[in-house]
Amino acid sequence: MNLARLAQEAAEKRTPVRVGLIGAGKFGSMFLSQVPTIKGLEISAISDLEYDRMQNAFRSVGWDDARIAATAFEPDGAELAKRDDVDVVIEATGNPRAGIIHAEEAIAAGKHVVMVNVEADAMVGPILAKKAKKAGVCYSMAYGDQPALISEMVDWARAAGFRVTAAGKGTKYLPIYHNVTPDDVWVHYGLSAEEARNAGMNPQMFNSFLDGTKSAIEMVAVANSCGLDVPSDGLSFPPCGVDDLAHILRPRDLGGQLEGHGMVETISSLERDGRSVFRDLRWGVYVVLEAPNEYAAACFKQYGLPTDHTGRFAAMYKPFHLIGLELSISALSVALRQEPTGQAQEMRGTVASVAKKDMKAGEMLDGEGGYTVWGKALPFATARETLPIGLAHGITLRRDIKAGTILRLEDVNLLSDKATSMYREAIGGQS
Repeated sequence: MNLARLAQEAAEKRTPVRVGLIGAGKFGSMFLSQVPTIKGLEISAISDLEYDRMQNAFRSVGWDDARIAATAFEPDGAELAKRDDVDVVIEATGNPRAGIIHAEEAIAAGKHVVMVNVEADAMVGPILAKKAKKAGVCYSMAYGDQPALISEMVDWARAAGFRVTAAGKGTKYLPIYHNVTPDDVWVHYGLSAEEARNAGMNPQMFNSFLDGTKSAIEMVAVANSCGLDVPSDGLSFPPCGVDDLAHILRPRDLGGQLEGHGMVETISSLERDGRSVFRDLRWGVYVVLEAPNEYAAACFKQYGLPTDHTGRFAAMYKPFHLIGLELSISALSVALRQEPTGQAQEMRGTVASVAKKDMKAGEMLDGEGGYTVWGKALPFATARETLPIGLAHGITLRRDIKAGTILRLEDVNLLSDKATSMYREAIGGQS
């Protein structure tokens, strides 16, 4: 509750938090738009594969010429991570292979890391967190993105003495979305391909939100951070509005739809017939908590919390999240308080690659949001040998695969790179 004061003090001492940003896409641009109004926070350098995109980002968020001139451009993200004028590295590329390299370089150079790249975090976050701790720096989730906000709510609930029954987010979901490809994604967003193109919207990225992959990645990140369980057969995306959270998201033996206590789940803003859910939580996050005693349960009712019919389970939720506009919270927290805004602790889940179509040996996989696979959240204990979605890009199949098959590591020709070796470390390091 004191970050603004600490940042103000840093500004007065002329020791601002100096940030290096890798990736000037939408998330990064939203962060850049806030920087001029935050005392005690500066951008020292930016790295992006496209220099022109970075310049366009500066202009679109309203930076003046002096601020642009004072910000260094570093073509190589790994080199940015080593700069002496950077205290905190924000990894916002969305590429898990690149994100792992950048994070490891930053940690080795004694920099704090804020991992916007949830794809990398869901796959090897616990390994990176351990490396950071050993190096005496912070590895953190990115505040403003849903996994960090959910983790904050879980921590709040536990610190207040409640048992967390469920935690997660909302999204727009129908079962048919799992097989949507970049070719037909825009019809589900109510856009034409031309409108999306003119707005600079990437069809593969937006498809990852629609086909269930992004939800799987984010829920696994939450499970790994909060010690929650992933459903044994993946997320079920139950249709649910905010008034029904405590009723639907409780264990089945108590009348709900969960396998047990302490689960992650994503709820849908659409009924299965396509109708909109009443008071949906499409853009928000939630936590369902259980009263530890009858007195606390009575307080739920007295103070207006939405509960189930027993009054024992209640829900708290946040209807919106502002992604990059809130990212400074993480940068300031790791630098000024040495405290992450959510952090991977253990491998509780993985995001397995599921074939969208029949494929032949030798065919190339195109990863998250593409034409070939979608990501399904599964418990790590039973699915560690499945092919994580973060590795399912730019690799070929070793055998024919039927649509709907969950791919395994042995089904593909894996690359010999840092991401692969670190995932194997995660497999070997946790029983």
